[in-house]
Amino acid sequence: MANLVIDIGNTLVKLAVFEHDTLLFTDYYTVVNTNLINDLKAAYAFDEAIISSVKKEQPEWLTVLAATVPVTWFSAAIAAGINNHYLTPHTLGLDRLAAVTGAKYLYPGTGSLVIDGGTAITYDWIDAEGNYFGGSISPGLNTRYKALNYYTAGLPLIESDELFNTGFGNDTTSAIKSGVQNGIKYELTGFIESYRSNNEQLNIILTGGDSIFFDTLLKNSIFAPYIKIEPYLVLKGLNAAIQQHND
Repeated sequence: MANLVIDIGNTLVKLAVFEHDTLLFTDYYTVVNTNLINDLKAAYAFDEAIISSVKKEQPEWLTVLAATVPVTWFSAAIAAGINNHYLTPHTLGLDRLAAVTGAKYLYPGTGSLVIDGGTAITYDWIDAEGNYFGGSISPGLNTRYKALNYYTAGLPLIESDELFNTGFGNDTTSAIKSGVQNGIKYELTGFIESYRSNNEQLNIILTGGDSIFFDTLLKNSIFAPYIKIEPYLVLKGLNAAIQQHND
């Protein structure tokens, strides 16, 4: 049985097709239409779909999809194996919930700290029993660069540099890179150390668009043996949710 997994964000729509746990296809789009969905249906013959969306309005292509296959909307009620203790569950981003669902499914019986690097950096912890209490949210890598440029009169807008590894800057550009990138490095190591103080075997799962960059920042740290890269963690979490929902 194949499932279509749909993650609708603020700017991009991520699509994936799974056959059980095997990822057959994934890509992201700024625009999705009925033709694209029909092409995927013809290519992979999926039987049902699960949708996670940050938007309230339902695009036409979703209406057409729902007329052809059963559609399940992801929510806390079907987050597989998660005991959600978040005090304001209605404000919890579904991507964060799907990510810890994926962590629980991929690494059962162990605790995980999920670090998702994108517009924001989110830190979400789930224990070995599937209890989720929350985490932390801070500005993402490029968000920090843009903020320095936007809120100051003289600092330029620059891009991240994976090759930058010096501890200090000797001009304005390198000083910004040092502050932003080393700042994130120390933030990452600080959060990881804090969470691992109670569980030394905690999985450190990096996901999101900046996950590879974060892995580079941490590759020489004492935490490197515990780091796992899961770029499709949210999609895998959604797929796990629909599978276990149907069992």
